[in-house]
Amino acid sequence: MQPSGLVTSSSLTDDAAPSAAYWSRPVADLNIELQATTGGLSSDEARARLSRDGRNSLTSEGGATPLRLFARQFYSPLVLILIFAAIVSAVVGEGEEALIIGVIVLASCMLSFTQEYSASKAMDTLKKRISAKATILRDGAETNIPTEEIVPGDILRLSAGSLIAADGVILEARDFNVSEAVLTGETFPVVKSPGETALDAGLSHRSNVVFTGTSVRSGTASVLVVKTGNRTEFAGIAAAIQRKTPETEFAAGIRRFGYLMTQIMLVIVVLVFVANLLLERPLIDSLLFSLALAVGLTPELLPAIISVTLARGARTLAGNGVIVRRLEAIENLGSMDILCTDKTGTLTEGVIHLDGYFDTDGAASADVMLLARLNAMLQTGLKNPLDEAIAAASAGSGDIAGYAKVDEIPYDFVRKSLSVVVCKDAEQDDLMICKGAVQNVTAACTSVLTKTGTAPLDDERRNALEERFKAWSAEGYRVLALAIRHIPRKPSYGRSDEADLSFAGFLLFLDPPKPGVAETLKAMAARGIGIKVITGDNRYVAQHLAAAVGLKAHGMITGEELSHMTKEALFGLAPKTDLFVEIDPNQKERIIAALRQRGHTVGYLGDGINDAPALHTADIGISVESAVDVAREAADMILLQRDLGVLLTGIDDSRKTFANTMKYISITTSASFGNMISMAFASLFLPFLPLLAKQILLNNFLSDLPSLAIASDNVDIDQTKSPRHWDIGYIRRFMLSFGLVSTLFDFITFGFLLGVVQASAETFQTAWFVESLITELAIVFVIRTRKAFWLSRPSSLLAWLSLATLLLAVATPYLPFAGWFGFVPLPPFVMAGILVITLLYLLASEATKQWFFKHEGRRQVKGIQTVQAR
Repeated sequence: MQPSGLVTSSSLTDDAAPSAAYWSRPVADLNIELQATTGGLSSDEARARLSRDGRNSLTSEGGATPLRLFARQFYSPLVLILIFAAIVSAVVGEGEEALIIGVIVLASCMLSFTQEYSASKAMDTLKKRISAKATILRDGAETNIPTEEIVPGDILRLSAGSLIAADGVILEARDFNVSEAVLTGETFPVVKSPGETALDAGLSHRSNVVFTGTSVRSGTASVLVVKTGNRTEFAGIAAAIQRKTPETEFAAGIRRFGYLMTQIMLVIVVLVFVANLLLERPLIDSLLFSLALAVGLTPELLPAIISVTLARGARTLAGNGVIVRRLEAIENLGSMDILCTDKTGTLTEGVIHLDGYFDTDGAASADVMLLARLNAMLQTGLKNPLDEAIAAASAGSGDIAGYAKVDEIPYDFVRKSLSVVVCKDAEQDDLMICKGAVQNVTAACTSVLTKTGTAPLDDERRNALEERFKAWSAEGYRVLALAIRHIPRKPSYGRSDEADLSFAGFLLFLDPPKPGVAETLKAMAARGIGIKVITGDNRYVAQHLAAAVGLKAHGMITGEELSHMTKEALFGLAPKTDLFVEIDPNQKERIIAALRQRGHTVGYLGDGINDAPALHTADIGISVESAVDVAREAADMILLQRDLGVLLTGIDDSRKTFANTMKYISITTSASFGNMISMAFASLFLPFLPLLAKQILLNNFLSDLPSLAIASDNVDIDQTKSPRHWDIGYIRRFMLSFGLVSTLFDFITFGFLLGVVQASAETFQTAWFVESLITELAIVFVIRTRKAFWLSRPSSLLAWLSLATLLLAVATPYLPFAGWFGFVPLPPFVMAGILVITLLYLLASEATKQWFFKHEGRRQVKGIQTVQAR
């Protein structure tokens, strides 16, 4: 039912949009202009406005359409030049050859398109599972909707941790603090409240409005949405302030690999083209041959292979409980060698319960429990599991209805305390109840409650309290302190009132180690991943937990020590330290940055309001589905369960994805590279071209078919046991080693065809086509594993596709269309000779592989020893 007084969108015009400087206008006027009501919009009206105003998104709604994606396949300069050359061939009378080249190019682009399109559709499906949601009023009730569906006139409900999804004016607020660093660069949160600000107020001075892209640090608020999508302040300056995602190690490696192949390709193509012209060969044939060589040298399917492999990896990760928000992060997860995490929920069960409430003498106290209950149940700021544990433990333990809340001083991460002011009798003083970290609360106390009254908090009593705190912490308890102060009634209370407190007692919370976490940590270590705990808890609790889960803590740094530590000192100590305790949230980013500067690939697992900077700084930011909005949006991956076991499975899956991507690159830089180099040199000495352009393109197209199955290939378990990093030097060494072997056997083939068979140009080209194609197909099974190739089983799809293509290669000279490509039937002796040479090539490649990886292993050991020496 449509709320009363709300007109339909058909009566609204574009002129009805709120004018500029809405922050300076009364809310009542904005309500009338936006036709909003206290119960929110109706569903029908919201749909109409969504249709009129568009989705609440900064990106265009069209996205990458199938047509655009298909057109993108032709953006490659090589493809465009090849098409141009085919057109020139048609003009000069080589119509059949031009047609064949055009068909092969089109088929290759279609192949690449189908792979990329299926990958993009799969990712769209996964992203919908973690799309951002917002709480709004619709039809008079609160409901969660995707942020893209928010429209002007909606009433938005915000709480601590919420990402603000639209611009609007505040209707009501309680202890409402907003982080606006993304817009203003201001580090500290800004206090927001209802009201009006000056017409000419700058962005940072509009205290009565909230903006898209900012986040709620504490408190709650209701907001009337005024601007959405491209009309927001964030959209207006997005190009200037949008945080650029740093290039991943893998992406940088792919880029460098592209540069390497481009340099090689340009040198060879130019030399071959010029040499063929000097040998007085036809211009068009020389041009097409040179371009075909370029296509053969270029791993043109690499973008599609990467897209398909990463999309398949994302689907596998999703099936195992890890949702990927950014595809490139999959490779970083596989490269990760350090994981930084809090202890709660990862090393522990994450279900905190109140285990004891004691007075200053260490005796159980109902009075302390009452104070804790009043503080926990009457506070309205940041929700936390400790208050939930108090509420659960105190259910039915006493009535607090006789107390009235007067005010509260919300929790913040500097004071590490939260105070609630209550009164029981209007004629009595107010009672402030402060709950927080033991050191912080004790520092604000000047007296202590005893069984007989109040006593000064002298050094002796202070030391006694400290000893109790240490003893309980060493047993694994998280300890909070309670303190009180009787204050004559005041209009309002602030942080300065948290002074001259009387220490009242202790609260003991227990969060036991998660079952099986010790085994998971051992499995992480076996995969080359070090665990570093970054926690706000005290050193004693952290040390007890580390011992309980078998985490060898080689070093410990406290937040206080870190605050006095230089950047250089932290750079040296961070890799040697496993426990970072009593850490302030703003120190997490420093720790991660120091570890990255030492060359580590660092993952960070966090779910809190203050974890966003650390999640951004880490190579791989990991959060959980239940995290606050700002943490989930900052993360690269979302765990559906807060469990290191789930993450461990994701790491294995990521390393498999990396391994399969590298297989295609290895294939391209071995047989394919060797064959193209052999043809380039052969063209300089033979009286004819070793292969025609259309034959090279067909060879390249057929050899790429099995590569599409690499994404589904099996991966040997030894390839998941250590972090995988991109190494352009490794690629170069691999290319030279295996490329030279391929070239050697190509020359053996040339000798066989010219010296033994004395083949004609057509027979040479046919035999060379078949030999080069089956060697490219066969080498896949050698390169795909570091074991002897007969000991590692490929995936069924890869095996059958390779076999089918190999049979097609052998049968090609005898098929009806063979004449179109210039092929002739091969005598049985020639075919037998080719198969023998191929078998010898496989055995030589297997021997080269064993030698290559043996030397690479020694190189890696030396590299590790060098790093450790530093």
